[in-house]
Amino acid sequence: MAQSVGIKDVARAAGVSVGTVSNVINRPDSVATETRARVLSAIDRLGYVRSESARQLRAGRSRIMGLLVLDMGNPFFVDVARGAERAAREAGLGVMVCNSAQSPGEEAEYLSLFAEQRVRGVLLTPADATGRNIETFRRHNIPFVLVDRVAEGTTECSVSVDDVAGGALAVRHLVDLGHRSIAYVSGPPGFNQVRDRRTGALNALAEAGLGPEALRELPTERLDVAAGRDAGARLLGLADRPTAVFCANDLLALGVLQAMYAAGISVPDDLAIVGYDDIEFAAAAAVPLTSVRQPAVTMGALAAELLLEETEDNNGGKGGRGHQHRRVVLQPELVVRRSSLAAR
Repeated sequence: MAQSVGIKDVARAAGVSVGTVSNVINRPDSVATETRARVLSAIDRLGYVRSESARQLRAGRSRIMGLLVLDMGNPFFVDVARGAERAAREAGLGVMVCNSAQSPGEEAEYLSLFAEQRVRGVLLTPADATGRNIETFRRHNIPFVLVDRVAEGTTECSVSVDDVAGGALAVRHLVDLGHRSIAYVSGPPGFNQVRDRRTGALNALAEAGLGPEALRELPTERLDVAAGRDAGARLLGLADRPTAVFCANDLLALGVLQAMYAAGISVPDDLAIVGYDDIEFAAAAAVPLTSVRQPAVTMGALAAELLLEETEDNNGGKGGRGHQHRRVVLQPELVVRRSSLAAR
């Protein structure tokens, strides 16, 4: 196996001291042009790559931010990652993106990995509804910001969307179109987002003078297309089938749409469908999907900025200003497309 090239090898090849090589890497303006060119030539010729772990030990802080999301198969979280990566890059940091796959066990393993790597901080969409993983991670004194989740009962920062308002937008739209019996394909009940969207749906029904019995809940174990297809099959089996469906996210809605298409059920004439997130595939579906839009890229960027603000303050930056934990709640927007627009 080839031996790795170290900073001493570069210094020897360039005929300079180790300190000069370090200056070229970290403070290039402090080195004479001719010397700097000679060192850079040696670095290129030898293929030297500096050790980030060694640099971190010397500096006492990491240049890596952790991001742990529920499902990287969901384009919503891809957009969250894009926003976070953009903000981190502007600050000279990298992002380590990990996927809990909606599993509390995998979430715990990744949080342990972040602690071992002593990352600068973590952006986290929790999979563990009990909060035990967060409590364990908090002992490491690594700052974190909750994403797509309100920091209830904690002092940490969070960036989320008003999911109660989002659920109300979706169901109010269906009620205005004349629907009086609506199914809610909800996802795992332990997720706050799922519960809040259901609360918003019930609020919209109450505004219209309809009771909670007008909402038929179809829970699923996961928030993906396969779970949506399964919910669609159950929906088809109902004796008194609702005329509209509100889904807790777009992947569920796309699964329901597939199930209806396979069964010959016309969307929206026989069944109206509304999703949540407004991922890119929503507009590109065979029947373009009405959806509640979340500003995912903005959420990721804001969360990263809050984390950077906190970590800079903890390390004496920002002129010594005290970081104030904040809960940022963004507003959703209903995007109406053909999946809900049958005349009733």
